[in-house]
Amino acid sequence: MQSIIEGKAYVLGDNVDTDQIIPAQYLTYNPSIPAEYKMFGKFALSGVPAAQGGLPKGHIPFHDTDEFISPYTIIVGGKNFGCGSSREHAPIALAAAGIQAVVAEFYAANLLSQFRLTGGYLIPFETPQRLCDHICTGDLLSIDVEKGSDANKTTSEEWKLNSLG
Repeated sequence: MQSIIEGKAYVLGDNVDTDQIIPAQYLTYNPSIPAEYKMFGKFALSGVPAAQGGLPKGHIPFHDTDEFISPYTIIVGGKNFGCGSSREHAPIALAAAGIQAVVAEFYAANLLSQFRLTGGYLIPFETPQRLCDHICTGDLLSIDVEKGSDANKTTSEEWKLNSLG
């Protein structure tokens, strides 16, 4: 596991469900086949309504010039991230898109159990603060895993994260 995770933030709100993370029609791909694994990255977050993607402004696409890998490294969500059906493909899709960490107020229990399937490449952090109201899509974040903190390099703010586990 990396001790520092840095990259641009993609901000979402509350109740992002697994159908928004990877819609059901894309579950036919096999993540153990490299060409099909890429497709999970391509369709990651494709179910999020446009107005709710890339907060606070919204209408910011998750992908830009590369249709498989997002320019964002860290997802910042609100309450109940990953609610809905138990879908192990949800964290796989985020990891395939290049996401290394998700920071949310709390997760749906079904999604937390699925994070282990990504092989440790995608780390779920919880925060006692509502960071989706303080961080903007595109802000540069630096998560110190050992220290348990999230620093916004764009605004010079820093927040404590709950300990892993």
